[in-house]
Amino acid sequence: MEHDWYQRIGQQRDWVWRGWQIRYSYFRAKQPEEVELAPLIFLHGFGAAIEHWRYNLPVLSEKRRVYALDLLGFGASRKARTNYSIDLWVEQLHDFWAEVINQPVILIGNSIGSLVCLMAVAKYPEMAQRLVMLTLPDISLRQEVIPGWLLPIITGIENLVASPPLLTAVFNIVRRKVVIKRWLGLAYYNQERITDELVEIIANPPYDENASQAFLSLFKSLRQPQFGQPVAPILTSLTIPTLLIWGKQDRIIPPSLAKLFAELNPSIDLIELENVGHCPHDECPEKFNQIIVNWLK
Repeated sequence: MEHDWYQRIGQQRDWVWRGWQIRYSYFRAKQPEEVELAPLIFLHGFGAAIEHWRYNLPVLSEKRRVYALDLLGFGASRKARTNYSIDLWVEQLHDFWAEVINQPVILIGNSIGSLVCLMAVAKYPEMAQRLVMLTLPDISLRQEVIPGWLLPIITGIENLVASPPLLTAVFNIVRRKVVIKRWLGLAYYNQERITDELVEIIANPPYDENASQAFLSLFKSLRQPQFGQPVAPILTSLTIPTLLIWGKQDRIIPPSLAKLFAELNPSIDLIELENVGHCPHDECPEKFNQIIVNWLK
């Protein structure tokens, strides 16, 4: 049975990248301008997928073409056994842009998706006219926020958990709907937004073929120093208009980082949202959509 959200994420297509199947979706502009406006590309956060933009894609495609992409390892894209990294996803995003769109776009990312968009803009400035980031993780801050004496202890625990049989058992637990719902309770401030539909959207991909092997590969990659790089130097060097949106009640990434990041570059506009958590686009979609429309004007 086809889910209702399929009608709200646009035309779905498969794209083969480096031998892996990748899912993307798109909307044509409903009322295009005489001079075509820059298309939008949406990139989801960790553990999410195209469906997480179901309240945004139809609205923001009023005047522009809109695309959304499932990162390798997530959503309906291939659950690959590979060395995951921000750079890998940057190359995926760039190659998709070059092959499917090939004109300057506006990149919009949530959480890990915002980090991928930021790094893509830094490496391939010809890709984007503007950049929108909904919360921005900085993986390098782990070394700064955890006391030096505590790091060896945490590393020891991670090494224990990194045992493949134990990780597989952990994966089989965390993909259960009841566990996912609890995790969403941390990510969302407004608990009423955690619907059965949302839980199902997040819970379906972990049951795909090879999902557990991809989880093992991803966990291993996350623990490597080369998984990501500090964001401060990249933010400082930005030359395009950039919008940073942050929920003041975000319990995943500290909201205190918002002002610190925004102060690094006058090209960055910051909007902080009251009573909103880690996923502003899904927790207050009407407000988010209007912010984007106004900012793009």
